[in-house]
Amino acid sequence: MHKLFFLLILFLAGTTGLCASEPPATEVRAVWLTTNYGLDWPRNRTSVETQKKELTGILDSLKRYNFNTVIFQVRGRGEVLYRSRIEPMSTLIASAGPGQPLFDPLAFAVEECHKRGMECHAWIVTYPLGNDRHVRSLGARSIVKKNPSLVKQFQQEWYLDPGNPRTDDYLLSIVKEIISGYEVDGIHFDYIRYPDNRGRFPDDGMYRQYGKGKTRDEWRRDNITRFVTKVYDEVKALKPWVQVSSAPLGRYRALGGNGVGWTALETVSQDAGKWMMMGKHDAIYPMMYYKEGLFYPFVDDWLVHSNGRIVVPGLGAYQMIELGWSHRDILNQLEYTRTKGAHGKAYFRAENVLSNTKGILAELGKYYRYPAKQPAMTWLSDSIPNSPHDLRAQWNEEGVFLILPILCTV
Repeated sequence: MHKLFFLLILFLAGTTGLCASEPPATEVRAVWLTTNYGLDWPRNRTSVETQKKELTGILDSLKRYNFNTVIFQVRGRGEVLYRSRIEPMSTLIASAGPGQPLFDPLAFAVEECHKRGMECHAWIVTYPLGNDRHVRSLGARSIVKKNPSLVKQFQQEWYLDPGNPRTDDYLLSIVKEIISGYEVDGIHFDYIRYPDNRGRFPDDGMYRQYGKGKTRDEWRRDNITRFVTKVYDEVKALKPWVQVSSAPLGRYRALGGNGVGWTALETVSQDAGKWMMMGKHDAIYPMMYYKEGLFYPFVDDWLVHSNGRIVVPGLGAYQMIELGWSHRDILNQLEYTRTKGAHGKAYFRAENVLSNTKGILAELGKYYRYPAKQPAMTWLSDSIPNSPHDLRAQWNEEGVFLILPILCTV
């Protein structure tokens, strides 16, 4: 009896230790907060106040579980969620009413994230523009209507043409509008790729004009890399502290016979490993929504190509619904990426985590017991700031404890 009891204690100690180990002090804990179709937000379109309450509720929940990064979708397919001179506001955003200022979702999201000590990264869908019906719904402000020379239709969907150098200028104008007007912590690109290299994207004319002896695959990869280089340099010239990142396909390249058929490099002209090796990305959030042999070796491959940059594997929380994964599948991936020295995790998408799908949120609470710092972008600056001094501490009128500089008067 005593021997059995002793073995039971050892077993319990071993199993609880898996989750009880100290979490890293520095770690990205992110969610993609999807606004396309109102998947995560906004669910209700009745009023601005209702939409604000919905969003603060999401952020409160993320803060409660020590998440520190919100990747907030600010551009869908040719429409935006901020005050733009370039593209129309999403029809999902409620009207503020007669005589009231237009609700600015990005400004509100940035302010509310920062109140909670979380970073807010502006998530941009890069090249896709939607189908005919969606384009018509945007009216004369759609780029398809304003400047049809920049777009192509492929498999009943419209896309900005990556092969046209003037497309870079259009996208850069959107990025500069966001960077200049908002205190975002990052610019994050999604769909920064061709739709599918196995199809016949209609770029024959551009290829004849600009191909210059390259194979079509080489030329297409270079087109995306050209834009990545321009946008990185532009962001760093304006606000060097703003992180530039993207969400490439989860498998960078085929590894031997593994992963063939759907990779960033070979299938959609997305040479994301090169972007890091060139120093034109601060972070990569690959969409690694696979299991086992289609996950673990590809994490290692991203880390090989990181060049010291931040690697944050994207975990497919939604697959617990779509493919019947268990929460243990997600937790195994979390544990592996920690062991391998990845810089954190991002979850697609917010609702699949916050609704506690198959108990995932409760389990993540064990791994995220304490807050975590953001990884430093040491390639921008490796100097350590001076220690703070001349500070005072006080409670404000709202009962918040503040640390403030001592102001000298003459």
